[in-house]
Amino acid sequence: MITLTQKDLLNAGVHLGHLSRKWNPSMAPFIFMESRGIHIIDLNKTLSQLQEAADTLQAVARAGKKILFVATKKQAKELVAQTAKALNMPYMTERWLGGTLTNFITIRRLIKKLTSMERMMKSAAYKNMAKKEQLMIARDKDKLERVLGGVLDLTKLPGALVVVDIMKENIAVQEAKKLGIPIIALADTNADPNLVDYPIPSNDDATPAIELLIRTLGEAINQGLSMRQEDKAAEAQEKDTQESEENKGLRARGAEKVAYNEGESDEDNAYDIALKASKNTPSEAVERFKRGRVREAAPTKGHPIGGVGRGDKTKKSGSNFSGRSPKPTFVSKTPTNK
Repeated sequence: MITLTQKDLLNAGVHLGHLSRKWNPSMAPFIFMESRGIHIIDLNKTLSQLQEAADTLQAVARAGKKILFVATKKQAKELVAQTAKALNMPYMTERWLGGTLTNFITIRRLIKKLTSMERMMKSAAYKNMAKKEQLMIARDKDKLERVLGGVLDLTKLPGALVVVDIMKENIAVQEAKKLGIPIIALADTNADPNLVDYPIPSNDDATPAIELLIRTLGEAINQGLSMRQEDKAAEAQEKDTQESEENKGLRARGAEKVAYNEGESDEDNAYDIALKASKNTPSEAVERFKRGRVREAAPTKGHPIGGVGRGDKTKKSGSNFSGRSPKPTFVSKTPTNK
């Protein structure tokens, strides 16, 4: 929520427009009156449009997107550059290169070329070059840095565009409009507000007016960045809480002890352990194992012990069951004469 009042805008000269003979008819809804051949801007409309633009920039900054500032006018260069640097946002204040947005791949190549030049100038190979070569490399580097120095950190298309003068930055406005990038711009009485998404009717020539409005938009962006940090902290805290709850549940399940019944056999206890490990839902393999144990333990008719064991194969072969192992039969290996 902005805290500006009509008096603040009036003192900064935001209400002063261009000559009435240079006006754009599309700005008629934002003009309050004409006085001495000059159009006076309706400050109520300015406040409402400024609030809408500030909310949009705040949402874009909160989403983690970059906001590109564009101002090549002499009275707005330093103000916009200082505001953008303080917010760690990209800016262009020298000259708008055609295709900065629509041909962004080429711009990225120029930025990589600039960074490679900076690395080369710090190396020993640069010192061994001739003075003429060093001078040519330094000139190219300064030229690229003057134009692209503000967009070195711009790795992808920005989330919004802030323009000071619509008519002077018409190429930037057209490129952003072609790509569907939201445009927030200061619109004087000689500009067409339909070219941008969020026009702010104001004086775009007076330095105090530009400074006041750009500072207000910068505060909205700063609030959006602060909200993003809070959202990240809340997400990290929620994630830590969720992980701690999961770890507690794992420790609680691992701390459960399986009771061991001494009256049962090892196979029965193995069955109980497998049953508890499967959350009291016996699987097919466990049930098959249990049925096998019951079948082996069931008594068989005519057998004094309770069934034929795995080692009681002598009874099936016809020998007497005496509990003693049969005598071994030795086979002579002496070859016989045929």
